Amino acid sequence: MSGDLSSLCGGLPPELCEQLAREQQVIKIKLEKRRYGREVTIIEGLDERDVDLKKLASQLKSRLATGGTYKNGRIELQGDHRHRVKEILIEMGFPEENIIIVE
Repeated sequence: MSGDLSSLCGGLPPELCEQLAREQQVIKIKLEKRRYGREVTIIEGLDERDVDLKKLASQLKSRLATGGTYKNGRIELQGDHRHRVKEILIEMGFPEENIIIVE
């Protein structure tokens, strides 16, 4: 937990504090075309201080059976997984209204 998160939550339990942090984030899922027509799903808007992006990227890659990486504060997954990523993030506790799929 970072310093600003504990000051934001005061004396709340860590689980509640984590949920509050997740509800404040607006997550954007979009598709980028790369060279040779390759598609890459980009997940942006996650706060690195509140969410372990490396761990989240690893979980998404294994659930989607695809390659990918985490860099520059965003997660990149090979292929078009926009709608499936949204479903998985909702299962993980991120609020549905804060997840935007950019067409």
